[in-house]
Amino acid sequence: MKKSLWVTLGVVLLLLGVFVWYKFFFVFGEGVKSGYLNYAIKKGYVFKTYEGKLIQEGFGRGKTGSITSYEFEFSVSDPEVFKQLELNSGKTFDLHYKEYNGALPWRGNTKYVVDKIVNMK
Repeated sequence: MKKSLWVTLGVVLLLLGVFVWYKFFFVFGEGVKSGYLNYAIKKGYVFKTYEGKLIQEGFGRGKTGSITSYEFEFSVSDPEVFKQLELNSGKTFDLHYKEYNGALPWRGNTKYVVDKIVNMK
C-alpha cells in the first residue's frame, strides 16, 4: 500500500514537472520579425521586465489595396539588447525572438522573448 502511494506520487510529480517545462521553458518557435520600433519600456510591480512593441506594415484584410499595420508585442531578456532598443526608438529593426507556450512574470508579460537584434536601419 505504501509503495503504490509513493509510486503514484512520483508519477504525479513527474507529470507536473513535464507540464511546467512544456508550458514555460519549451521553445515552441523562433524567428525574425521586422518593423518600426514603437516603444521600449521597463515596467512591472514586482518583477521589472523589459517590454516593447514593433509596428509591421503590410497588406492585410482591410479594404482592397490598403496598407494595414500589425503590432508585435514582445519582452526582452537581455539588458544590453534593451539598451539598444531604448536608444533607437522609431528606427526599423529585425529582431530575433523565441516563442514560448506561456509567460513567466520574471521573464516578461508576453510569450515572445527577443534575444538579439539581427539588423537595425
